[in-house]
Amino acid sequence: MQIERVIANFNKLRNYCEKQNFKGYDVSDSIASVFIRRTFLGKIPLFRFAMIQATGHRIAVFNLRPFLFIPKYYNAKGIALFLNGYCNIYDVLSHKKINIGISKEECLNKINYLSNLLISLKSNDYSGAGWGYPTAWQSRSFYFPPNTPTVVVTSFAVDALFHSYEITKKEKYKEIALSSASFILNDLKRTPYKNGFLFSYSPLNGNDTVYNASLLGGKTLALCYKYSHNPEYIKTAKICIQTCIDCQRKDGSWIYGAGKTQKWIDNFHTGYNLDAINEYQNISKDFSFKENIDNGTKFFLDNFFDRKDYSPKYFNNKKYPVDIHCCGELFVILNKLNIFKENRDLANGVLNWTFNNMQHPQKGYFYFQKRKFITNKTPLMRWSESFMFNALSYYFKSII
Repeated sequence: MQIERVIANFNKLRNYCEKQNFKGYDVSDSIASVFIRRTFLGKIPLFRFAMIQATGHRIAVFNLRPFLFIPKYYNAKGIALFLNGYCNIYDVLSHKKINIGISKEECLNKINYLSNLLISLKSNDYSGAGWGYPTAWQSRSFYFPPNTPTVVVTSFAVDALFHSYEITKKEKYKEIALSSASFILNDLKRTPYKNGFLFSYSPLNGNDTVYNASLLGGKTLALCYKYSHNPEYIKTAKICIQTCIDCQRKDGSWIYGAGKTQKWIDNFHTGYNLDAINEYQNISKDFSFKENIDNGTKFFLDNFFDRKDYSPKYFNNKKYPVDIHCCGELFVILNKLNIFKENRDLANGVLNWTFNNMQHPQKGYFYFQKRKFITNKTPLMRWSESFMFNALSYYFKSII
């Protein structure tokens, strides 16, 4: 993979996102349409779920959002990913002489802008800082209103704000990130499981048995311990981590969660698990889970990438849909686990496949999903663009 191509394609993406001011559509925003919110249709859970699946996930080939009067939003998780990406680029520019097409000063301006934007998106209704999605979210079994804070979005926001603090030394960023520990400890539910517990996805009822969500809660507490040295944070994090370690299968994999309908094994949520456990290990210096990380990493690398054409796989046992998250998560894991060097060929092969199959050649944005016969090419600012922006920033950190 020629670095010139990576830089050129990264800047196509960056220019697109900056022109949009990091605001855009999202995979689950269809029920924000005025035709749904302001009519009786918005009161029917099955219809809300079907709309999200139809326009966002399953059958959409054309972008129907403008016709449904769905606005573009700032999405807190997307803003956090952009923020972390600019922080990574700043780190690269600080340590290596390379022309990525953006200066340190430009990066720093974006870091401060996105940090304050992210802070403006937090919820003020709970014990500490928490972040959610700007639109409502309807699943098969539960409903979250707009801006309901979740442990997943909060984890990404906290990680990015701490990274921003390391660069800017602005105490405001650190203090707001630290307050999220109170949100996790006081507002999230704990479902007893194995010999420990699972953190709930949000303070509301529903989605209380997801392994990656609980692990991201543990990761966030570990990060807060790093900056506060509060022993409660790391003690609780270890219990949370151990519970999900006990759920790991002999082959190194995790199913999505403990619920009856959560038995699949997928690419990027496995990556979230590995990232969270590894972060806990690095901060706590507790290496009792190292074998679990190694086994999980081997499963991740062996089962989610086709070694013939380097296309990513969503599930361990079938290829489609190829989701842009499956393309990007690889570069995060290879960097954070410090295993890029021995997997360079895989990284370059997957990146080349992604550029050829999942990026608009002129406009630079990335597509959402590729199925066997159709590709959903709608630009989704949080799901696709911010995720690949962050992923490419880790690629730069790994190779330079």
